[in-house]
Amino acid sequence: MHIQENLQHIKSTLPNHVTLVAVSKTKPVNDLMEAYNAGQHIFGENKIQEMVEKYQTMPKNIEWHMIGHVQRNKVKYMAGFVSLIHGVDNFKLLIEINRQAKRYRRVINCLFQIKIASEDSKFGMTASEASEIIKSEAFSELKNIKIIGVMGMATFTEDENQIKKEFTLLKTIFDSLKSVETFNFKPETISMGMSGDYQLAINCGSTMIRVGSRIFGERN
Repeated sequence: MHIQENLQHIKSTLPNHVTLVAVSKTKPVNDLMEAYNAGQHIFGENKIQEMVEKYQTMPKNIEWHMIGHVQRNKVKYMAGFVSLIHGVDNFKLLIEINRQAKRYRRVINCLFQIKIASEDSKFGMTASEASEIIKSEAFSELKNIKIIGVMGMATFTEDENQIKKEFTLLKTIFDSLKSVETFNFKPETISMGMSGDYQLAINCGSTMIRVGSRIFGERN
């Protein structure tokens, strides 16, 4: 199957309210352009430098999503163009994103990364940490970011029941945070589900899925 056919197949299975992010990390621009020409204009990268290089050579109507772990000292490289930062897992990072967005006179959309997996290697904040941030005075002073939802990564396991439990937990956390809305906290997105489990994620309430190998083939 080719990239175009893979995309068409996946999109034909998605409800209208679910956004597809094509995870293009390690893939060459030729592959991305094949997806772009097939109508896919949202791409997810997990390394800022690689995303910057692709941004510079590809059409400017693409939405670039940063889906990997973000180091504060690298935010400046993507602040001028990134559409959505999925992995905001601490308040210091949020302050830096706000600072860099201000330089470009932009408001950058972000997701709180919530730790739902049992693995220690996964990043993320707890539900109570997210809630504390939203209610804090310091958060209310951040005018150049907007938190539009949450993101989570399930444990890497074959146990579907465990994955379902973790996805359901993220949906529950999203619903509990939703009770507070401010000018810079407008929760509408739940980013969860990847190539192997996106159907399960959608059933558990996901509104945004991150799919790589099902579109582009195995990672290089």
